[in-house]
Amino acid sequence: MRFVPIAVAAVLDLVCVGAFVVVGRASHEEASSIAGFLGTAWPFAAGLIAGWLVARAWRAPMRAVWTGVIVWAVTVPVGLALRAFLTPDGAPWSFAIVTTVFLGAAMVGWRELARPFTMGRGRRKENEESPAS
Repeated sequence: MRFVPIAVAAVLDLVCVGAFVVVGRASHEEASSIAGFLGTAWPFAAGLIAGWLVARAWRAPMRAVWTGVIVWAVTVPVGLALRAFLTPDGAPWSFAIVTTVFLGAAMVGWRELARPFTMGRGRRKENEESPAS
């Protein structure tokens, strides 16, 4: 069942990106459309994929440090670079700061909040599988 934590972590990271886009678009009173959402989200979704690859997040998807930090630290600059160079929206400094803070708090934060529920899972499993002495 190792696939379950990987899928959950990937979906939660994607939800972080989605929430960032929804909140940002709403705060600027931009029309809520699927095309608008996807147009804003795709650079950061691509950055998220890059972050997962660099962090090899599937190895320990629920860890805040290092997985969450690396995923965040790659997602933000890749997403900002793609947005700045491949979309008409650009990436002003104020946007970069908000992006960094929001995605950092969200991507590392959910992992930190999940820690009490995921700590020791491997240790308990090892103890259950080891023969009694």
